Amino acid sequence: MLKRMFVCPDPGRLRLYGAARAVLGIGLAVLVCGAVGHPLAGVITGGLAALLALFTVTDTTVRGQAVTTALLPAVGLPVLALASALHDHPLARDAAFLVVAGAGVYLRRWGPRGHALGVFGFMTFFVAQFLGTVPAQLPALYSAVLLAVLASSVVRFGVWCYERRLPPPTLPVLPGASGTARTTTRQAVQVAAAGALALCVGQTLSQERWYWAVGAAWWIFVNTASRGETLVRGFRRVVGTAAGSAAGLIIAIPLHGAPAPTAALVALCVFGIFYTAAVSYSWMIFFVTVMVGLLYGLLGVLDPALLALRLAETGVGALGAALAVLLLLPVTTHAVTDAWIQQALRCVHRCAATAARRLAGDEQADPGPLAAELEALLGRVRMSLAPLVHPLNPSRARGARARHVLVLLDDCAREVRGLAAVAADPTASHDARLAAACRRVEAAVRELAPSGAEPARPAAGVPDAPHHHPGAEAALAHLHNLERALGDLSAPLRTAPRGPLVPA
Repeated sequence: MLKRMFVCPDPGRLRLYGAARAVLGIGLAVLVCGAVGHPLAGVITGGLAALLALFTVTDTTVRGQAVTTALLPAVGLPVLALASALHDHPLARDAAFLVVAGAGVYLRRWGPRGHALGVFGFMTFFVAQFLGTVPAQLPALYSAVLLAVLASSVVRFGVWCYERRLPPPTLPVLPGASGTARTTTRQAVQVAAAGALALCVGQTLSQERWYWAVGAAWWIFVNTASRGETLVRGFRRVVGTAAGSAAGLIIAIPLHGAPAPTAALVALCVFGIFYTAAVSYSWMIFFVTVMVGLLYGLLGVLDPALLALRLAETGVGALGAALAVLLLLPVTTHAVTDAWIQQALRCVHRCAATAARRLAGDEQADPGPLAAELEALLGRVRMSLAPLVHPLNPSRARGARARHVLVLLDDCAREVRGLAAVAADPTASHDARLAAACRRVEAAVRELAPSGAEPARPAAGVPDAPHHHPGAEAALAHLHNLERALGDLSAPLRTAPRGPLVPA
């Protein structure tokens, strides 16, 4: 996990930029809320609202991100009012929480905007339980949320909008394995059932902190598409929470809520959450857990028993999610995995073809964003294959096969990154051999993903005879290695054609 956290490729340094910007945006939101005189509860609410605004809004265009961010309070503020109004009515509060949880998942059928609004609505209800919000606090908390969203938006869309210089990214979207509408409906039902079980068992552990169990169950379903993915995600959440709770004993408790060191460590945790989210769910939850411990320290209620209770509630939530996904409308992983792998292979071809056009003199061709898209797709492939390569999986033969596939796909990604780096070199020039090598890569992809690769468009000005130019030899080496890795993928992907790549 350490290697994945610190060595995992970061094309364009987008994870680094996003994490640094999050620290600035959330820091500004907290400072603004404190400057206008909000109490500690309002400052914490504002900080969490800013974190969610920066973390959950993932529209492909800056304009779309701005619109979604502006809509967040329209969902969050009514939910906050509902949660506070039901503070003294436990049965109605619990029922409303489950409805909000199911609705938050159901909204994902409307893409990134629906996902962001669903997360913000659910987490607003969650934060109301965390702080014990009552109606008298609403004006101050409304003000904190609005100020925080505005402050974080100033940083995101004004001070440091690095997305403006990038072409719109292509977010990984599962192509038609079961249909987006049907998937979100199924998961909404599963989340409601898992949340109900987590709520009932969680309240037997604690009448005050039961909401951690519901929150754990809900978040386990985010970005999962199959039964296996959900089970592995639940396991990783428990691991991350256990590690974060242990760290909290060493870090958060001795601070006793001291403001300055706590603020510095919270900023470090924010950076860790954003930097690791795309590559390691366990590390992300580790930083979330440490941050929550620090916030409890600020509120003056942190002790070892509270950290142990949070771990127990997380286990309850993970158990509820596991039972729901196993027993209620389960979806196997074969179709999901195959779809992600084919999409990744097609991205490999598009990146190779774009790099070849750039090296042939097309200044408009930029393989960099495609290399970043490939990293995101491979993340989805790893998540889909995680049940098979997990140490607890009893099917050793299929596990070895899946690991072989991942190694070869990582080889492809490495060669694609190298090819993109060569293409970005202004001294590189065109070479006729690149077009031929790219056609061989296209043929290899067509063998593995027949419906995918589009023929590469030849760039104008490519000479008819081979010419040796700066960068061409390096590009050819990457293309040849890419062709070899694609050829090696044929065996594991075509073994036992009627057998699933991952266990059902």
